[in-house]
Amino acid sequence: MNAKDIMKNADDRMKKAVEVVRDELTKIRTGKATTALLDSVKVDYYGSHVPLKQVANVSTPDVHTISVQPWEKGTLQAIEKAIQSANLGLNPANDGVAIRVPIPPLTEERRRELVKLVKKFGEEGKIAVRNVRRDAIEHLKKAEKDEHLSEDDRKRSEQETQKLTDKHIKEIDALLALKEKEILEV
Repeated sequence: MNAKDIMKNADDRMKKAVEVVRDELTKIRTGKATTALLDSVKVDYYGSHVPLKQVANVSTPDVHTISVQPWEKGTLQAIEKAIQSANLGLNPANDGVAIRVPIPPLTEERRRELVKLVKKFGEEGKIAVRNVRRDAIEHLKKAEKDEHLSEDDRKRSEQETQKLTDKHIKEIDALLALKEKEILEV
């Protein structure tokens, strides 16, 4: 493996770590309705568990409500049951045509808990990025030892790896700051 391949691999893995953090943060409720809250909901649809978005149109008519409009009226009960059993702390209301999911406002204590959770996800993401950096540097040292890489090239590549690490950690910090602001806004 040459330095270029090691760097490309490290960059790809760091991007994936940032994506995981981004995905985890979208699942955290901020007191505002977002369709991403229901992304993890699986509906029992004719014997198989399928994502909610495959059996219904999910939208947000206002900041405190998620609307779920099933494509088949017969799936209303299954969708309602799936939302209740998804353990999201939401109470769907079935009106016979669609399901409305009111998003209750967050208490101050709950906001603080969510900020702690956001920071935890962020720290896990940063650790993942640093682990990728460590692996890349180990590969670079091994390549130098196996005489595929000069010492200067290894040092240059290590500096590039550090720059990549710093860039991805800044991305995670920006995601965290945005999510914290979203949670703390009343």
